[in-house]
Amino acid sequence: MYEQKWYTEGAHAKRFRITREFLLEHEPSPARILDLGIENPMGKIMAEMGHEVMNTAGRDFDYFPEEVAKDGFEIATAFEILEHMVSPLPVLAKIKAPVLYASVPLNLWFSKAYRGDLDPYDQHYHEFEDWQFDLLLEKSGWHITHSKKWAAGVFKPGIRPILRFFTDRYYLVRAERVSFPLSEG
Repeated sequence: MYEQKWYTEGAHAKRFRITREFLLEHEPSPARILDLGIENPMGKIMAEMGHEVMNTAGRDFDYFPEEVAKDGFEIATAFEILEHMVSPLPVLAKIKAPVLYASVPLNLWFSKAYRGDLDPYDQHYHEFEDWQFDLLLEKSGWHITHSKKWAAGVFKPGIRPILRFFTDRYYLVRAERVSFPLSEG
């Protein structure tokens, strides 16, 4: 399935470890989780923690935001997916789970947004500042209860790799649903 090395070493390992610890701190009991996107290493980690995880693999959320409007889940997760969307607002507004865990890459003043060369979906349409992501969540009906930011430096020579050791790169939040602002009626 997933090569173990990919998510147990380097910057990915740190991101998964911090996300796992954040979940354990705020959701220690197993829950039914709707994990936005395709099957991924973090979903496997959540399943190993005892959660029941279902992914929303398939259609592009920019065109089909209703794919996330599924009942019966205590938690929805959106780890490193919202930055790939042109408009994450409709997706966030349609999630029915009462609790959301989401992480996004933060904008780095010294680096352009990420763009993969081979996969058209491996591109960041957004890299957020924390206040922008907070506003997006608020406008889509969520209230942030906990958050965490961290740097993700890797051992490479150069000025930008050094800056990455001291500059927050990831932003992780736990939010609770307070309204459904885009509902009909």
